[in-house]
Amino acid sequence: MTSSASMTFRNHLESLLLSAAIGLFRLFPVDFASWLMGRCWRWIAPMNARHKRALKHLRNAYPDMPLKEREKIVLGMWDNLGRVAAETFHIDRLLHQDHRFEADADEITQAVLRGEQAALFVSFHSGNWEMCVQPAVMGGLEITGVYQALKNPEADKALRSLRKDLYKGGLLSKGHQTARKILSTLKAGGIVAIMGDLRETRGIQVPFFGQMAYANPIPASLARSCGVPIVLGRVIRKNGVNFRIEGRAISVPVTDDRQADIEAATVRIHEIFEEWIREHPEQWMWIHKKWAAAGSAAPAKDAA
Repeated sequence: MTSSASMTFRNHLESLLLSAAIGLFRLFPVDFASWLMGRCWRWIAPMNARHKRALKHLRNAYPDMPLKEREKIVLGMWDNLGRVAAETFHIDRLLHQDHRFEADADEITQAVLRGEQAALFVSFHSGNWEMCVQPAVMGGLEITGVYQALKNPEADKALRSLRKDLYKGGLLSKGHQTARKILSTLKAGGIVAIMGDLRETRGIQVPFFGQMAYANPIPASLARSCGVPIVLGRVIRKNGVNFRIEGRAISVPVTDDRQADIEAATVRIHEIFEEWIREHPEQWMWIHKKWAAAGSAAPAKDAA
């Protein structure tokens, strides 16, 4: 079998398995499916090398925290990630179950939710981040989302289909043409949603939990170029499949030094992310390779 044929076969097999998993978990009520997947991940995931990576990142972020407490947080993280995986198969149903959500938004975010101005939504991988746009979608806004496409095109298509009701403005995979589409959407008064906590080695470094971390400057750059606010959003899992969604708007400074403005806004984004993560550390994805090389510790004044 050629490498191309082997890849095609593997992609098809993965797609079939994913479709079977989606079908199976949609047979269960979402509360049971979420609980079951969370328990499974809590039991199985510690056998994965990423478990040790998460513990290491926690040790660096909380140097005085006992190992037992770090292990408890990481197990909570796996439980949350398992729940997110199962809930992803029920996105179209969850979206319309308003009783599962409560929202808290500042004045600027409320104006955005009323459709009075464009904005760039920037969230991070905590709680069930997939549902961060729920209040906006149910308010009638058409969100354009940006995501990292899967290498398997068949599996990617299946997961995109599950998210279609969240992103009626389109779901764009990262690429050279995506930035242009985002700019045109924002300048036309639309809403774009993007994740802001992923590692970007081609970006800049900012203080994050007392260390220097790789950060993506694109959100700040886009918001500055289009003159729109950044609405930082988070999803807090309250209990089971029930959530609190919060929105906090920040503005990107505009001075004669464009790069300094972008860096300042990116630093501010990560300051707020860190503040939020510290409130619910078990709900953030500590397996990210977020931090820069050892030895590049943040200055004392920037330490958490």
